[in-house]
Formats: sequence, C-alpha cells, structure tokens
Amino acid sequence: MSAPAAPDQTDFSRWRSFFWPVHSYELRKLIPMLMIFFLINLDYNILRTLKDTLVVTAKSSGAEVIPFIKVWVMFPGAILMTFLFTRLSNRLRREVVFYVMISTFLLYFFVFTFILYPARDVLHPHATADALQTFLPAGFKGMVAMFRNWTFTSFYVMSELWSNIILAMLFWGFANQVTRLNEAKRFYGIFGIGANISGVFAGQASVFLCSNAYNTYLPFGEDAWEQSLIMLTGLILLSGILSIIVFRWMHKNVLTDSRFYHASESEPEGSIENGDAVSEKKLSMRDSFGYLFRSPYLLSMAAIVVSYNLVINLVEVVWKHEVKALYPNPSDYNQYMNQVSTIIGALATLTALFVSGNSIRRFGWTFTAMLTPAILLVTSIGFFACFFLKPYMTDTLPYIGASTLAIAVFFGSAQNILSRAAKYTVFDATKEMAFVPLSPESKLKGKAVIDGIGSRLGKSGGSLIHQSLLLTFATITASAPFVAGFLFTAIIIWMGATRTLGKQFGELTAPGQKPLPTPPRSPLVLDSALQETQVV
Repeated sequence: MSAPAAPDQTDFSRWRSFFWPVHSYELRKLIPMLMIFFLINLDYNILRTLKDTLVVTAKSSGAEVIPFIKVWVMFPGAILMTFLFTRLSNRLRREVVFYVMISTFLLYFFVFTFILYPARDVLHPHATADALQTFLPAGFKGMVAMFRNWTFTSFYVMSELWSNIILAMLFWGFANQVTRLNEAKRFYGIFGIGANISGVFAGQASVFLCSNAYNTYLPFGEDAWEQSLIMLTGLILLSGILSIIVFRWMHKNVLTDSRFYHASESEPEGSIENGDAVSEKKLSMRDSFGYLFRSPYLLSMAAIVVSYNLVINLVEVVWKHEVKALYPNPSDYNQYMNQVSTIIGALATLTALFVSGNSIRRFGWTFTAMLTPAILLVTSIGFFACFFLKPYMTDTLPYIGASTLAIAVFFGSAQNILSRAAKYTVFDATKEMAFVPLSPESKLKGKAVIDGIGSRLGKSGGSLIHQSLLLTFATITASAPFVAGFLFTAIIIWMGATRTLGKQFGELTAPGQKPLPTPPRSPLVLDSALQETQVV
C-alpha cells in the first residue's frame, strides 16, 4: 500500500507558519508524541541533577568521581544496554521493546530509593575505601569514591542511560520511524518546546521538594534530604507510567490511521505481517558497526555526536567542581542545579519557539546545526577565561560584592545554560532530522550505534581525558589548561563534520531523491544472521 500524499503547507498564514505550522487534523498525532516526549524528558531533567547531587556530595567524594564513573562503569553499561536493546529488537515488536526497557529502568529507581539508599551505610565499604585512600596517590580520589559509594554510582549510571536508551534510542527511534520528512521539518522544533517546558517543571518541582525542612508527619525518610529523594523518585515513577499509557493509546488509536502512518513507509517491502511491522533482518551489534564504517553519512553523524558529548563532559566536570566548592550541602547543591535547569528550560522553550524550527525552514539544516558548536565555542572561551583569571583576582570583587568563586560558578552556569538550551533545541532537532531520509535498516542500525554507543564514547572519552590528567596533575584546577585544549580541538572537528554532513543531507533531501540505500556489505564482514539481498 502506498503512503498518503504529504499535506500541503501553503495554506498556513505567515504567523502560523512561524509559530505553529501544524494542520488541525495532525494534532491527533502530534499531541500524544509531545506528551510522551514531555514525560520522558521530565524524568531526564530530574535524574540529571539528582545523580550529580548523590555522587558529588557523597562522603569523601567530589566532581573528580565523574570521569572515573564514566570510563569504568558508564561505558561498559552503555554497551551492555545497547546489546540488550538489539537482542530485544530481534525478538520483540518495537512497541513491546519500549515497555520492557522503560519498565526495567523504573523498577531499578524503585529498588534504589526504597532498598539500596536506606541501607547505604551497611552496603558502602567505607573501611576498605579508607584503607585504599591512605596508600593510593591523590589522583585516585575519584576512583576510590566511585567504589566507596557504589550504590550511588549505580544510580548515576542508570540515570545517564535513561537519556541514551529511553530518550535517544527508544523515543527518537520511534519518532523517526513514524514521522515523515515533511512532518519532521515542522514537528521536531515543536518537540523541543515540550522537552524544555518539562525542564522548567522538573527544575521547580525539584527545588520545591528539596527546600522543605524535615517533616515528622511523613511516614518515610530519616532526614529532609531522604524525604526529598523519595518524593522525587515518586514523580519519576508516575511520569514513566504515564508515558507507557500514552504510548499504548497512540499505537491503538493513531498509528492505525493511514493518514498518520503506514508500516510500508518505514519497513522494507515484504516485511508486513497481519498489519504489523516485523523486520525480516536481525539486528546485530557487529553489523550495526559495519553499517557505520561503510557509510560516510553515518560516520559524519557519529563524529558530531561524539564531539558534542566529549565537549560537554570536558567542561561540565570543571564547572561542577566549582559548584561543589560553593554549595557542599546536598540540598543546596541540588537546589542550585535545579534552578539552572529551570533557566535552561525557559531559554530553550523560547529558542524552540523562535529559532530552531524557523531556522531550519528559513536558513537550512547546515546553518542551524552549526549554531550549537558556535555557542559552545564562545561560552567556553568566557568560562575558561574567568576560571584562569580567578587566582589573580581578590577574594571579593569590589562593586560586585561576590566572591571570585561565585563569579566563576556564574560564568560556568551561563555556559551550561546556553549550551544545554542549544542542545535541546537546534542540536537534537537537526540530529534527528538527519536520520529521517535514511533507509529503515540504516535508521535502526545507525541509530543503535550512534546514540547507544557514540554518545557514551564521547562522554567516556572526555572522562578518560579527565582521568588521565587527574592521575598526572592530581587536581582539576591544575589540569584545566589541558582540558581547554582538548575541548577547543573537539569543537573544530565537530564543525567540520557538520559541514560535511550538511552537504550530504542537502543532496539526499533534494526533490526526487530516494532514501539513502543500505551501505554495501564489505567482503570482510561476515554475519550468518544477515544473509540479505542488496538493493542498488
């Protein structure tokens, strides 16, 4: 069955095409997708600050622990979760994979909050960690803290994987599969609005729940922070369950309508059984990597994703080190980070309304995709300039009345706010749009590697750089000049990959072009699970 023709966009008024380029009948598809995106991002924003609070403010810990977690636990965890995703995708329908994966995460957060966290003093090996700390060099402080507070480490890993597995692979994989290119140009900018509003809501909800004193009337929690943790987890669980409900409703009531979706648009011909899309091809990790290395298009996408995550990880460790020095108390640290999240959400919402979608439609993909590395370049220069000048300034600046530490934290926060706002709008929209013209098989396999492994590779690469520098120089402050050097090099590579991908994307989406074909199989790549006929 052929897909229905794309709707005509010429009937939008000038202002409607700018703010809300959506046909009335398309709301039945757009609204539930916005709701799912909002709910998943709500959990992501809560977890993003909560995980940092737990590991950075834990006993004998600090921002130094983050690089060690990302290298020794985070990266292997990402590979394991991506392998689990591919195995499930080989055996279950896309809808069932969503339910299994999100339920696994929600179950872990429940177990951590009500079993692991209350028993942390018994489970954490403080005596062994103290012994290790006495004879290991100072640069190993982060590794010892990772081992000492291992339950917090596990929470950090699962929270990070929520963004990679649930948000990037499950939701965006689903969105790319059921959204036509014509819709993506109009919808993806609007998706950013839902995500960013969730950031505002998550930030303020977290601030409210963490600002209350210990309440003796609540039947849970030994102190105010534990009560806040339990309430935040309750919000995470509720949001996750609601996203499952909306996802199920959409499959039953929206995706059965050919105006919005037909399986023939996203599955290879001949792979539809009983009206349900079932892939004839097995998804394997080895073949997914083979696709990546044989496709210049996918390689450019991978370079962009790896560079972004490398840059963000490099600068955030230095910034969080400064925030911990200014706010050593967990509640204070969490409140400050959530205020930052609120501002990010508000700014990103405005960016999504006025910049991302309109920039893509008016100036093209390449210009819009270049905005994020350009913003990170400018803001990183400002932050590191302030960081390096801090020793040469007085403790309290005249006329400003703030400490030099507070000024450094302010500039780092400004850098984080602007870069995150750009990431949640123009970066995500352009990255996901670049997947849309690919063949169904290339979408699935390319996304599994790029979002499942590539993002983690970038973060782990940044963490490995930090870790190596910490082992050499012992402190974050001493290693910061070298961090800055690696950061600016990664941004230059990122910009080059963006220009290369922009040219390929423009050629691929020109009128009359077909989806990018499956990359040819290399004679060196043998996989008995994938004996397929190549389409030329």
